[in-house]
Amino acid sequence: MEDDSSHPQVTTDCLIHIFTYLTQEDLIRASSVCKVWHDAAETPWLWRRMCLQRWSFCNLAALGSQQDTYSWKRYFLRRSVLEANMTKGRTGSYKCKSLRGHTGSVVGLVYLHGNSSQNPKLWNTGATVCSASSDCTVRAWNVQNGKQLWCTPVQNPLTGIICEEQHQVVITSDSTGLIQTWQGQTGQELGSYSTSSPHCTLLQYSKNDDWFLTVGTSLGSLQTLAGFTLTSTSRVVVCDSFRVNLLLVSPDKKWVVAGTKGNGDLFPKVISSESLTSPSEDEGPLCQSLPVTECKGAVFVPGLPARLVVIHHSADLTHNNILTVFDISIKKMKYSSEIIVQQVESFSLTHVPFYPEILLEAKSSNCIVLAADKQLWVYSLKGALLTSFSDHIEPISSICVDSFRVVTASQGLSLRVLTWRNSIEHGVTLESQFHLLGGSHTMSRGFSHVACDYSSIVASVQGIDYEDVLKAYSFTS
Repeated sequence: MEDDSSHPQVTTDCLIHIFTYLTQEDLIRASSVCKVWHDAAETPWLWRRMCLQRWSFCNLAALGSQQDTYSWKRYFLRRSVLEANMTKGRTGSYKCKSLRGHTGSVVGLVYLHGNSSQNPKLWNTGATVCSASSDCTVRAWNVQNGKQLWCTPVQNPLTGIICEEQHQVVITSDSTGLIQTWQGQTGQELGSYSTSSPHCTLLQYSKNDDWFLTVGTSLGSLQTLAGFTLTSTSRVVVCDSFRVNLLLVSPDKKWVVAGTKGNGDLFPKVISSESLTSPSEDEGPLCQSLPVTECKGAVFVPGLPARLVVIHHSADLTHNNILTVFDISIKKMKYSSEIIVQQVESFSLTHVPFYPEILLEAKSSNCIVLAADKQLWVYSLKGALLTSFSDHIEPISSICVDSFRVVTASQGLSLRVLTWRNSIEHGVTLESQFHLLGGSHTMSRGFSHVACDYSSIVASVQGIDYEDVLKAYSFTS
């Protein structure tokens, strides 16, 4: 018998180095060749390297229960399967539940806690969505099993809902202007405050670990409340006698932008958040107007301290849609301070015709997403049209954008799912993948709201009897 000891053997370190050139499928095949190859292919360093090459952030704890074996291989395989299921949308790759219980129109829905693409919960059986309705209740639902977790007592018809994720607090407004906070796990009321305004716009943010809520009213004022019990801290008028329906805060939490959409005589305002949360008795709020009229939408760019994107009408008679980008900063002088609003870019949205409403979201510091009527556009902040889609046969009613995908909901009972790709040749691109249906056209009037986390999508379906139903799509890993 020939002695194999005379033949040179490939060391385990050499095998591991060679395996770095293999794909996921080839690495799994190599592990079945022999025991030596199996041990090399199972090296945690190899799978950790593959994870970090594919995703910028990975968390082994995201695998779920302690019964799971926390390994880089398991993380890679499970997250790959989950993303493949979310990309393909085939029957069997997701579960759909109908969440029934509301006896009125759903005015908004929010996830109780985040599940971002950077840190996904790969085996998340506890995702909770809260919905507010004109039936005077807030309801919480388990997305995966479709069961109602709690329901608030019947009060006044609700008009808005947002969520503070860190403490899992739900905030609502009703038709009388009553603002209420609810403990997200139990539905227990934490605080209330009356603005005496029938239409309110809600904005929650934290500064120096302190919790604040700024409310835009139908009379043009901003009322800022502190803590879950909603203690009043300030009241500032920004557009007298006009409804504040544009309200957002910068990523660095230094600036609040407030205004009314579509008015040619009023300018949106940039206000120092410090003036709202810690107002001075001797001085008025630090405030500056944006040099745009007939604002149709605005969004702060994520990842930058205070870069603001605004869609507005041109000042001439053409009334073209203009997109302008501003940087907001502060200039401190010896005895005072001044807000500096510097224009960075401005260009005409030649591909976007006039529509009464334009939905606007920012994907990153490089591109934004617009939706109007039946179309979707992706623009760079330099004015280049990156891509566009006309997948819907009825107008788009709501969009949800994160770093992994875009979900559009339409009045045609269709959800379109699109995913982002980074191409060396073309840069950031968006690819249309599949659609999800919401039920029977004879029983409903289309989708009205949509929200998503990393592994699920929830949307509200308008019932012809005005009893809306939520559709929850959970993808499996």
